[in-house]
Amino acid sequence: MNGRRPRLPSGFRLVSYETLASTNDEAKRLARDGAEEGTLVWALEQTAGRGRRGRVWASPAGNLYASLILRPEVPARRGMQLGFVAAIALGEALRAIIPGRGKPAYKWPNDLLLNGRKVAGILLESESSGGARLAFIVVGIGVNLVSSPQEAEFPATSVAEQNLGVIAPAAMLEEFARQFQHWARRWREDGFAPVRAAWRAGATLLGEPIRVQLEDVTLYGRALDLDEQGALLLDAADGLRQISVGQVFPPILR
Repeated sequence: MNGRRPRLPSGFRLVSYETLASTNDEAKRLARDGAEEGTLVWALEQTAGRGRRGRVWASPAGNLYASLILRPEVPARRGMQLGFVAAIALGEALRAIIPGRGKPAYKWPNDLLLNGRKVAGILLESESSGGARLAFIVVGIGVNLVSSPQEAEFPATSVAEQNLGVIAPAAMLEEFARQFQHWARRWREDGFAPVRAAWRAGATLLGEPIRVQLEDVTLYGRALDLDEQGALLLDAADGLRQISVGQVFPPILR
């Protein structure tokens, strides 16, 4: 791989590629083969990147594509909180690299926005060990550093397109790893409460009307809060809804 390799904190092991179909798929393959926690798969380009629910994630060179293997030995529902850990780590990484020049915001469940447009996404995929606990979880991240897709379900942008400078993927990966290590430690030691507080402090759309796309239905209401497990509390027409899986958008005319 050309260019400088990222300098990662202890506890991470980098596996790097020029091109992969999907860093998440490679990370899952390595995890099934016994790769240890902290294995970080990084590719300069993906040919079959994907987002949540199998949506295509445009993956040209210049942006960041990476997937981290974790073995938290917790129930699946608690493991899904690592998506919020990753979101905060990405937000803090951007703040550290471009201090005072951009204000990342968190959109439930696991998107990062700049000026109301999506700049990063997180894809969690996991497998169980046959019981209630996880065998492993893969935290995939995609960060638009130099370019963003023109055709996207939610309006997208990149750091460069926001005139916030040029960030090398290696530099972004370094800072993300440092921030993730810090927030994952807090999550393990103190539970979800500090992660939830940090996420809520930087959240967008909380308290506002939203549209929530579920698997087979669309809900409208007001986003009330993030509950103690990471679910979205929605004040809908038929009462309070607790949503664990879905996609959030601003409301549209019906």
